[in-house]
Amino acid sequence: MSLDDLDLDFVQLGETGLQTSELQFGTWRFGRETEEGNLEISEERGHELLDAYEAAGGRFIDTADIYGGGVAEEWIGDWLADRDRERYTIASKIYWQTRSGDPNSRGTNRKSVRHRIDALLDRLDTDYVDVLYIHRWDDQTPAREMMKTLNGLVEDGKVHYLGASTLRPNAWKVARANEIAEREGWEPFTVTQPRYNLVDREIEGDYLEMAREYGLAVCPWSPLGQGFLTGKYDREEGLTGQSRAAESSRFQESYLTDANFDVHDELDAVADEVDASPAQTALAWLMHRDGVTAPIVGARTVEQLEENLDAATIDLSEEQVDRLTEAKGGPYAGL
Repeated sequence: MSLDDLDLDFVQLGETGLQTSELQFGTWRFGRETEEGNLEISEERGHELLDAYEAAGGRFIDTADIYGGGVAEEWIGDWLADRDRERYTIASKIYWQTRSGDPNSRGTNRKSVRHRIDALLDRLDTDYVDVLYIHRWDDQTPAREMMKTLNGLVEDGKVHYLGASTLRPNAWKVARANEIAEREGWEPFTVTQPRYNLVDREIEGDYLEMAREYGLAVCPWSPLGQGFLTGKYDREEGLTGQSRAAESSRFQESYLTDANFDVHDELDAVADEVDASPAQTALAWLMHRDGVTAPIVGARTVEQLEENLDAATIDLSEEQVDRLTEAKGGPYAGL
């Protein structure tokens, strides 16, 4: 199926009333330099990927003010310049330090937030972002200060909705912040962006329960486990440290394990049954999970993006979903 033949559906973004593409497009590789000094994705390639996502009916673009040192937002802004901004949903994130030697350019304190929103809107060449995430939790800034400041951005029309990204151990902090916002009549967090895939299952339990309780949208990043679930890693080479990822001990310890390769075996079996790639099947599983709103997919090439977006056409049976879910075993089985 070509991208022109694919028409991604829209789903509701939690309880916001906003409609989002069932697969969102992530731009974290835009302008990112490799250790050799090469760009993972150039501006030209980035625009080709955005064109392809648009051709498939995609309208939700996810970025952050640190992606490519800010150039990801600039490239998105250039791409949007010839389009109707209102037809696209743009999400960005703030938290990480942006100016060397300036500790106030990091975190979610009032000074940082107010400066960063103006800077990222300028790069995106837009008056507002649809979703603004805090990229991490800032323990140095009181939750009340943060929520009051973020609420001001909503009141000023610079932000439509607030989100919290990568806060799996801090579900209670998101809940507390939302309780403060409700008490004060401020805008709460309505969207979350945790890591979640077939082998990274840490949000099952308290985090997903919190999201359901507060009506939060769940838009997972790393749906393919940093590439592990694409099928490009060999069990024997991975377990002996001879795979292409052997130079990353963190990746090897996190992904190249017997337990995860057992999950991959089941993934391969189901993929064969539905005539799809492992990557497509892993994405389809995530889209079938209760509580998941819309995974965020990325790609280095248009061909990779096409493969990922085709996951939206795969229908897994309840039995296949259960097999994949239970393949991880341990406390995750049956959740």
